[in-house]
Amino acid sequence: MTHTVVHFEIGAENAGRLAAFYHALFGWTFDRTDPAYPVVADTDGGVGGGIMQLPADVAPYVTVYVSVDDLAAMLHRAEDLGGSTVVKPTKIRDMGEFAMFTDPEGHVVGLFAADEPPARHARRGGRRRPLQPGSGRSPG
Repeated sequence: MTHTVVHFEIGAENAGRLAAFYHALFGWTFDRTDPAYPVVADTDGGVGGGIMQLPADVAPYVTVYVSVDDLAAMLHRAEDLGGSTVVKPTKIRDMGEFAMFTDPEGHVVGLFAADEPPARHARRGGRRRPLQPGSGRSPG
């Protein structure tokens, strides 16, 4: 499996304000179905992402999520290489699971394992549901 970046996440003190900032700066359009996690779609070949409203005790952050087949195995490998698990595998509704680790320098990186293979997305006209790995979760 190619381990590609499939999602970015910006942890924010004020998700609505930060979404407005990125809309004004880059023209990003957000799905605000969940006001605590505005989602920007993957357009023009770019990677989609979200802005997560953080609890007061969590510092703002930026992270990416990498697609993997086996979250537990990848977390174990990260630990063998000097990383640490931050969030154990956690279910995301009917989309898949996510987990998070820190690398040896302390950067938080997310992992995502989809419930369905990407080929099934094409049968739905190429449209994918927005990925929301950290929705309701924090890296700290």
